[in-house]
Amino acid sequence: MISIRHLKKVYPNVTPLVDVNAEIHRGEVISIIGPSGTGKSTLLRCINRLENPTSGEILIDGKSITAPGANVPMLRRKMGMVFQSFNLFNHLSVIENIMVAQVDLLHRTKKEAYEKGMALLRTVGLADKANNLPEELSGGQKQRVAIARTLAMDPEIVLFDEPTSALDPTMVGEVLSVIRNLAKQGLTMLIVTHEMKFAKDISTRVFYMDEGVIYEEGSSEQVFDHPQKDKTRQFIKRLKVFDVRLQHGLTDFTNVVQKFFEFVEKNQIDKRTARNVNFVFDELVAQNLLMKLPPESSIHLVAEYSDESCRVEIKIDFVGENINPLETCDEISRRLVDVAVENYRQCVVDGVNQIYFQVK
Repeated sequence: MISIRHLKKVYPNVTPLVDVNAEIHRGEVISIIGPSGTGKSTLLRCINRLENPTSGEILIDGKSITAPGANVPMLRRKMGMVFQSFNLFNHLSVIENIMVAQVDLLHRTKKEAYEKGMALLRTVGLADKANNLPEELSGGQKQRVAIARTLAMDPEIVLFDEPTSALDPTMVGEVLSVIRNLAKQGLTMLIVTHEMKFAKDISTRVFYMDEGVIYEEGSSEQVFDHPQKDKTRQFIKRLKVFDVRLQHGLTDFTNVVQKFFEFVEKNQIDKRTARNVNFVFDELVAQNLLMKLPPESSIHLVAEYSDESCRVEIKIDFVGENINPLETCDEISRRLVDVAVENYRQCVVDGVNQIYFQVK
């Protein structure tokens, strides 16, 4: 239904879309997730031609909408968009907001537009607000009206640009409930959202955007439960990452430890976990790894802290002879490490020593 090929969008100081490629099929519900500033909203605005792509191509049912002379007004009749800021006409009542485009663009009679509008207001649970002005509605109610207005145009595709980001947390559920019901009706939808549980529950596929591309995609189960790429996993698991390379062994180690405890303080990691990390750094890394490696050795150390589990996972890799510091340490060091860590693993893959463990 929608084909996106090598889409690029350049602004004077930033390039949010570098090379976006995707195939979206009729009836799919696709959630687009990722950090702020990674081009999610820009992608929707390019698909709806509110922004002109710098290069690349977008096709709807095989017809290019980016080619010179493309009928953009006709496109917008097939494709509705729900914005985070509602965009209702404040001087018109709720039902008039829903009727106006039907009359002006679809040339429906006022009676037809009214009946369609009232049916949609019943669908979103707001029939009793038909004659109210937008200023008399809550944020959640305004967004439900905006959804009804979009559906009144009988779109084949609906784009949602962070539909709950401007809402009070107490109002988010009512809007998400409406979108869930639309998904059950087989409507093709692309949803930019930061509501991860909602995205996991509703989506047939998920696009994770980063680095100006669709960095990873798959079913909601694949992306949320089994992400294949580090950035996706860090985003999904809400990981804070401490990533450092020790180029000069013990010489760098003191600075690394100091920087790590700045990371601990910044992320409010609990004292017990911090103390156990200190044991690991001293007994495992400094005494039984760095001191056994040549001075010129380079070690890559990554510590990941999860906001969800409040756990720290540490990965260490280095090139060189096969060294398992847990096996070479003395009995006292071994006891200290056993108290501090669990799920310890060490292996060599393609000449690279890899050590992984979780801090208790």
